[in-house]
Amino acid sequence: MRKTLLTVAGFDPSSGAGATLDLRVFRHFGFHGLAILTAITIQNSSRVYGYRTLSPKLALEQYRRLKSDFNLSGIKIGMLGSRKIIPVIAEIAGENRSLPLVVDPVFRSSSGRWLLEKSSLRSYLNAISGKITLITPNLNEASLILGERIDRPEKMEEAARSLSQLTSSACLVKGGHLPGTAVAVDVLFDGSRFYHFQKKKLPLEVHGSGCFLSSAILCFLAAGYSLPEACRRASAAVYHRLRSPLKISRRPLFDI
Repeated sequence: MRKTLLTVAGFDPSSGAGATLDLRVFRHFGFHGLAILTAITIQNSSRVYGYRTLSPKLALEQYRRLKSDFNLSGIKIGMLGSRKIIPVIAEIAGENRSLPLVVDPVFRSSSGRWLLEKSSLRSYLNAISGKITLITPNLNEASLILGERIDRPEKMEEAARSLSQLTSSACLVKGGHLPGTAVAVDVLFDGSRFYHFQKKKLPLEVHGSGCFLSSAILCFLAAGYSLPEACRRASAAVYHRLRSPLKISRRPLFDI
């Protein structure tokens, strides 16, 4: 029987990131995907121009109806759009502690648009602390949360440990944009030890790489792999897809 995964995220009309990409990744790895939308963005492949949030009440009702009908095998949480939905996310996470639950903290777009109020970053992480499996910030998101620049592998380890303590979960700091090096490295802290996943930097930037990685990790966790192995396999899958992107827009998309 095919397993079911749920994403709680924003809708990207370019289908290059957000819930649309999550669903494509779920299907690619053999899962049936469900989606609860938190916001609708106004964007193309290269820039977010704005967004509109959906009501927390609607998100919670969607979740209740889906949960009564499907047996979930894992949950991914992406863009929230507003602090008003944080209690709903905390409730969903709290009810599913036994499942793999991956949080991709999409606080700000790569073009600089805030996707959650800056003042709510810590309160959001506090609300989900102890209820999730893994959080996957990129260098910019880790820097925003911790209030310091994360720009080298040693700093990434410190950030992963700090964020792990803050959320009472494992933390994978994504280093695709690590400066001054020919390799990209993702650093995982699982609560007791560090793992480094390295790959050669490629001379292009594909829209949605963070979404792809976190969704793929959830797929491998739901398939029964350990956390380090799920992260390793997902990192390798991202690299493989980065080598042959879909070039139909100003910024390439994942071809899956």
